[in-house]
Amino acid sequence: MELFYSRDIDGTLCRLDKDESTHCIKVLRHRCGDEIHVIDGEGTLYHCRLTDDNWKGAEAIVESTEENWGSHPYSLTLAVCPTKNSDRYEWFCEKACEVGMDRVVPVIGDHSERKVFKKERVEKILVSAAKQSLKAAIPTVTDPLTVKEFIRQAGTTSGEALRLIAYCFEDETHPRTSIKTALEGFQGQEIIVLIGPEGDFSHEEAALALAQGFIPVHLGASRLRTETAALTAAEAVYFNYL
Repeated sequence: MELFYSRDIDGTLCRLDKDESTHCIKVLRHRCGDEIHVIDGEGTLYHCRLTDDNWKGAEAIVESTEENWGSHPYSLTLAVCPTKNSDRYEWFCEKACEVGMDRVVPVIGDHSERKVFKKERVEKILVSAAKQSLKAAIPTVTDPLTVKEFIRQAGTTSGEALRLIAYCFEDETHPRTSIKTALEGFQGQEIIVLIGPEGDFSHEEAALALAQGFIPVHLGASRLRTETAALTAAEAVYFNYL
């Protein structure tokens, strides 16, 4: 199934922007009367009939809709420190979207080596990943926060969410459970996973997370890169709800 993305849908008429129109008309050679499928990025799939095959601004009549199309039975927020190599972070975002993720929060830690984040580029990658993996909802990307800002916000606004922090705790003063075990015992739907930078979280950040109700977890015996750890967490949640 070919999917197009539009933010200009009024319920009866769908308008594609220039990039989507070019792909639809020039690349895939759709013409008036063809059926096309459009997602709105918020969870709804629109079955449409093309009425204007202008490659600069195609239009289609909405014939039917499907809500929560390609959705998953949980809400997953991944708060992940940007990696030194931005390509690795973009790779994680793409793959986590394919698996099932609802929000990406770039967090800047005390030990972060990269403090610049290109939000617009990641948003474009997530649009493509959602279409490729047959999802009508596109994960949101927030502006960067410090790790401590995010922890405080999550601790006061997330209600009954399961809040997890993947941290080494090398002094072993805080017992950790596997992420699999933490998920198995959770009966809710909202999950937050906090993944640190290459240098891990600082002791102050980890202590604040524990004070705000985060549960320390591990992702197995292997030492994982930041982007691998984030994707592993997304996969753990995905498989837990199958």
